[in-house]
Amino acid sequence: MARKPIMDTTLAKAVDQARAALLEITDESMIGEHLEAVNDGERLVTHRFEALRIGYEGWCWFATLTRIPRAQAKDITVCEVGILPGEDALLAPAWVPWAERVRPEEMDAERRAAEEAAAAEAGVEAPGQESGEADADAPTDGEVAAPEGTEAQDSEDPDAK
Repeated sequence: MARKPIMDTTLAKAVDQARAALLEITDESMIGEHLEAVNDGERLVTHRFEALRIGYEGWCWFATLTRIPRAQAKDITVCEVGILPGEDALLAPAWVPWAERVRPEEMDAERRAAEEAAAAEAGVEAPGQESGEADADAPTDGEVAAPEGTEAQDSEDPDAK
């Protein structure tokens, strides 16, 4: 069983260096108070700061620091900086592929539109439409299309219901 690395005190105390590294990617007004220093491994510490950026409630800035193994080496190196969501951060919903979220009637409408476009391009009538044959659901001359669940009205008789 591998031993758990001991927190490097030099890196744990390097809060100012971690904040300075974050200032290279964001404005000082966006970085809040220091939240914690996490031991990520031997001579590897991540400092977390509150994110004050609008729209990033629950997120935190981080700066991961390291140094060379010799005890007298105090030079700190910045490995990585960024922003990460916290436990109560607002996140975008998981991405769902189009084929899994589309409804069957949307697929039918898309198929019909593609068939009609192909027929128009070829100069022939759309499938299912014979020459001179009208769509049964389409309004006839003098009628106005009505919303689904209501009856079509004759445009010449304004009192018709």
